[in-house]
Amino acid sequence: MSDLKYRRVLLKVSGEALGGEAGRGLDFDVIDKVCGVVARCAAEGAQVGIVVGGGNFWRGLKDGKGMKERVRADHMGMLATAINCLALADVLEQKGVEVRVQTAIEMRSIAEPYVRSRAIRHLEKGRVVIFGCGTGCPFFSTDTTAVLRAAEIDADIILLAKNVDGVYSADPLKDPGAVKYDSITYDDVLARHLGVMDSTATSLCMDNNIPIILFALKDPENIIRVIHGEKIGTIVKEEVK
Repeated sequence: MSDLKYRRVLLKVSGEALGGEAGRGLDFDVIDKVCGVVARCAAEGAQVGIVVGGGNFWRGLKDGKGMKERVRADHMGMLATAINCLALADVLEQKGVEVRVQTAIEMRSIAEPYVRSRAIRHLEKGRVVIFGCGTGCPFFSTDTTAVLRAAEIDADIILLAKNVDGVYSADPLKDPGAVKYDSITYDDVLARHLGVMDSTATSLCMDNNIPIILFALKDPENIIRVIHGEKIGTIVKEEVK
């Protein structure tokens, strides 16, 4: 417990990652591995908040090609995140972890409404808190939600678990010469239009000086390695030394 570098973390998991190889629906083998590592983090004394995307079910207007109303499409995406939250909660509870799901859109029969003070109290009691339905407002991504919740709960760092193992100078799937960064500043991410988060999320991180570590969820063990301070993926922060 004493060798944890980060005590309170906000883990952002993309919905596509929970869909496994297909990137769609729920792959419970993947979810079981992720939850197993989260359970170990909690057992070691880390306070873990989780924001999960909904792209394995719905990606706003990208999926709703016949839709014209962005607000309605985003609301559908928020509901998709709630499905993922409940799946994560169920598997974590099977592993003996106390969990609370809080949603930005009230759905009291299945989750608590998001209340900052209550979320912090849950974390202090060793419960994992899963935040669903994004910010509750359209036009904001779940990456922005992750930064907002991290700022609100005073998280030490944001763990950005994606399908790529770090920040690159270009898309490594399209450009074999793309260079991976060990560390980079918020300013450089914004200036170079690098695909870490959307610009709103990155700016919010910069304004609140919250470091981000982006790493691959393909190996869920990376989560516990990061909170122990191992150099995994890419860290985005105010200054790079």
